[in-house]
Amino acid sequence: QVKLVESGGGLVQAGGSLRLSCAASGGTFSTYLMAWFRQAPGKEREFVASIRWSGPITYYLYYADSVKGRFTISEDNAKNTVYLQMNSLKPEDTAIYSCALKSKEGINYEYWGQGTQVTVSS
Repeated sequence: QVKLVESGGGLVQAGGSLRLSCAASGGTFSTYLMAWFRQAPGKEREFVASIRWSGPITYYLYYADSVKGRFTISEDNAKNTVYLQMNSLKPEDTAIYSCALKSKEGINYEYWGQGTQVTVSS
């Protein structure tokens, strides 16, 4: 079974930066999408960013409007890891950040990590 493990969360001052990692392991599958979501206290989970592969080394990046220009999603194929570089952090970015994976065979995001807490203080 595929396992996703996030890391890199923490407490940071407004304007600071963090880099989240999501390492994937196990299973045999063809990845179609990997995405970052976040859920703030009392709020619904929202999409943050995603990477969509159209081939082994060809992919496209997508971002929520709220993070465009500040966050960057990237990948390291050799390490089976995706990253979320977060710059110019704002208090409203405070949330639990989770990564998810959808294979080409799957209907929904079938694999989710446990989440990592990001807290931005003012």
